[in-house]
Amino acid sequence: MSVLRFACALSVAVAGFAVTPASAQFFLQSRILKGEPVNGDEPGIGQPLPGASAAELRAGLVWNMRAALNVAALQCQFEPTLLTVDNYNAMLRDHKDELKTSFDTLTKYFTRINKTPKAGQTALDQFGTRVYSSYATVAAQYGFCQTASAIGRDVIFAPRGEFGQVAQARTRELRNSLVPFGEQRFSYYLGQDRSTMPRLEAACWNKKAQWVTKKCGVQAWPPAAPANTAALAAN
Repeated sequence: MSVLRFACALSVAVAGFAVTPASAQFFLQSRILKGEPVNGDEPGIGQPLPGASAAELRAGLVWNMRAALNVAALQCQFEPTLLTVDNYNAMLRDHKDELKTSFDTLTKYFTRINKTPKAGQTALDQFGTRVYSSYATVAAQYGFCQTASAIGRDVIFAPRGEFGQVAQARTRELRNSLVPFGEQRFSYYLGQDRSTMPRLEAACWNKKAQWVTKKCGVQAWPPAAPANTAALAAN
């Protein structure tokens, strides 16, 4: 192969790696969490907005997505390659006009459906608190952080004025990520089955450091490898 052809092949390979996002920060294979687009009034998507117009529902989705990416920026910093903080800050700059419009739309909605402006402000504050709380997760943190990272990247590359379209397309996926699934390629984390400790009581060992079966029964150490580990090794 000539030097020129080798250089061309190398550049293509490097370009391919450059555009491929990291997808294995936590799992050998992540669960597919994608879902259908939403309008904002589906059960389980977010805080309900009774009697809301299409524009108000869209504003609610935008605010839900903003809150989720904010939670991710705070909760996912343990894995810097996810860029959740950078994504969130870039989103605030790139989509500030649409975010303001959405907030104003929600403010008018809560003022409209409540008897007084004060009651409307209280309802808006409660809405915001509940939205943020709905994205707090511990058991599903890995899946949520990985999903929020991917969505945040799409948000900052979306043209200005189209934040709402991303929210409609990806909110169900984000909600799906709040359910813990774990590793999909294997039924256990590699090495997890080696956490068992042997019995160390003095009564179970004689002076020659030999196990005393009569006192403690058959020694169950080291633990037997699970069947799926043996199958994996065979493959």
